[in-house]
This record gives sequence, C-alpha cells and structure tokens, in this order.
Amino acid sequence: MSLKQSDIREILESESFKSLVKTRVTVSLTLTFIMLAVYFGFILTIAFNKELLAVKIGEVFTVGLPIGIGIIVFAWLLTGVYTRWANNSYDKRVRELRNQILNR
Repeated sequence: MSLKQSDIREILESESFKSLVKTRVTVSLTLTFIMLAVYFGFILTIAFNKELLAVKIGEVFTVGLPIGIGIIVFAWLLTGVYTRWANNSYDKRVRELRNQILNR
C-alpha cells in the first residue's frame, strides 16, 4: 500500500494520532524523570553523605550495596511498566489507527 502525501498529512493532523503521540511522550518522560530522580538521588547521596552509604551491614557489606542493587532492579521494573503499558494500551491504539487508515 502506498500513501499519498495528502493521506500522510491527514494522519499527522488527526486528533487520534496527536493524542497517541502525546500519551507516549507523557508516559516515556514520566518514567524517565522518575529513573533520573532515583539515580541522581543516589549520586548526590554519594557526593554529600558518604557516611550514610558506608554504614556496615554485617562484616563485609555496606548500606550502599543493596541500595545500588535496588536501583538496578528499579530500572528493570520501570522497563517492565513501560513494556506492559505499551503492549496493553499503546500498541492496541496504534493497530486501531493503522486499521482505520488501511480500511478507508
């Protein structure tokens, strides 16, 4: 199937496409800012309160280790949240928009 320039312009100017793009950007930026806040919070703690992260847990480990591992796990969880949202909501709306275009 080949789209004409006018069809492409109509799609890009449609409210459903604009809404889809706005939703994707909102979700992506929200999750990005959450991850950046967590990461930079950790970095700022390292910079300004090393003693907090240096508190010993047992003989070998410090508080900083489980917090660092927690940040990695948190990043995986945020990736899972985005993937679940994309699979259940975003991809469905993309398919609906595509089918609407193809069935004209």
